[in-house]
This record gives sequence, structure tokens and C-alpha cells, in this order.
Amino acid sequence: NLIINLTKSVACGNRINAVFKMKPSINDGNGVKASSDASVVFDHVSATYAGSKEKSLDSLTLSVPRGATVGIIGATGSGKTTLINLIPRFYDVSGGSLKVNGTDVRNYNVDELRKLIGVVPQKAALVSGTVRDNMRWGKPDATDEEIKAALKTAQALDFVNEKDGLDSKILQGGKNLSGGQIQRLTIARALVRKPEILILDDSSSALDFATDAALRRAIKTDTDNMTVFIVSQRFSTIKNADMIIVLDDGKVCGIGKHDELFENCEEYREICESQLSSKEAV
Repeated sequence: NLIINLTKSVACGNRINAVFKMKPSINDGNGVKASSDASVVFDHVSATYAGSKEKSLDSLTLSVPRGATVGIIGATGSGKTTLINLIPRFYDVSGGSLKVNGTDVRNYNVDELRKLIGVVPQKAALVSGTVRDNMRWGKPDATDEEIKAALKTAQALDFVNEKDGLDSKILQGGKNLSGGQIQRLTIARALVRKPEILILDDSSSALDFATDAALRRAIKTDTDNMTVFIVSQRFSTIKNADMIIVLDDGKVCGIGKHDELFENCEEYREICESQLSSKEAV
């Protein structure tokens, strides 16, 4: 048994060393600081995952002004998450250029770029501790007032106050909370940092329609000139966005507001009508 365990330990150690020796696929740029130009600009952006010949995103061109809300919708595998993962450089573009505040993201120091951006994935994690502990993940020096303001915007303050306020206990993974409560807390955690760009990747999917609508209104009114990208399967979540991007198999089918897309984009209209009657969708 000792020899078997030793052999396994050596093999594990070799694998760990191999990981440490791996070169990162995302390297720092020259540390250019942000300017006051348009928030996010995609210029003929394409993306292909390593080992694949198929483009996950093909030739997206779009300029997003500071403070705009952008909705992103499409079928599973259409490229929605690929698109938003390019902004904080979780992956790099394989063609074209992507600029944040006037600077190509590849020229940023990665840490500096990601300080500008708050990302909330659909399945975000909460750790064992208090609400306050979890809210301070991204900003350790956040005050109680800042945390409460973020919780209020995220529609989480009421249910937090029903317990022990910021001292309310959270079990590992949020096991003592509902899916909607977890999502609201993770959105609040991103808001505490006051990022310039907020990315919500289907992160309100567990909310009822009324809470989802209240959340979107609050983000619009409570945040100071924050640019927001919302990925959603529900058209009602992105219906009132300043612009909506419709994706299908990595390609852009349409860009515009709800009314014009419903009129002119067949893929978007089909999504809307599949979720509601045609009269309700309009």
C-alpha cells in the first residue's frame, strides 16, 4: 500500500508541476491606462477556441457608448458567452480588435483591465461566512453603507434584513439560500466594486419577472454611467436595452432596439413569439 500511495503521490506531484510550468495564454500588455473614449468597441471581432476550426464568434462590429445597456440574446451555443468573455480577456480575440475605453484590451495589464469590469456568471459562488464577508470579496475595504447600497440595487436588501442584516450567515455555496437570492447577492457583490462595465451572464435567470424588472430599473438609475452587458435567454430581460445583439451560430443576425428587431429580424421575432404570444411580445 505504501508503494502504491507513493507512486500516486509522485504522479500527482508531476502533474501539479506541469501546471505550474504552463505558460498563460493571456499575457499582460504594456499597461496603458483607460481614456474617456467610447466604453467598448468591437471592430470585426472574431473568436475561435483553441483546438477548434469553427468560429465561435464571427466578425462583430459594434460601438457601445459609455453608460449604455446592451442586451445579448440567441440560442444555446450561439456565441453569447464567448462575446462577453472577450471583454475581460478570459479569452483573446482571434481576429479584429476589441477596445475598452479607447485601448485595445491586449495592451492592458490584465489586472488593471479586470478592475474596470464586474462579471456575474449564471452560477456564481458564495462562500461560508456572513453576507458582509461575501460582499467584500472584490472590495475588502467596502463600508457597510456601500454594501447596503449595492444590496438595495440588486433587490437583495429586504431579504437580508429579514435575517441578521449584514451578519446573516451564508453556508458554503449558499446552500441555505434560494437560487434567486444567490443571484441577487452575487450581482450586489459585483456592484460593490462600482465597475465601469458590468457583465451579467444570464445571472438573473432564477428571478421572477417582477424582481428581474425591478433589478434592471435599479441598475439603470442607481449606477453612475455604468455600461451594462446583459446576456439572457428571456427577451423580457433585455427588451428595454439601448441596443440588442441577436446571435445565431456565432454570427450577428441583428443589432438594434426591440421594436425594430421584432419587425425586421426573423430570429429575434421567433425567440419572442416562442416565449409569449405575438401580441404580448410587441
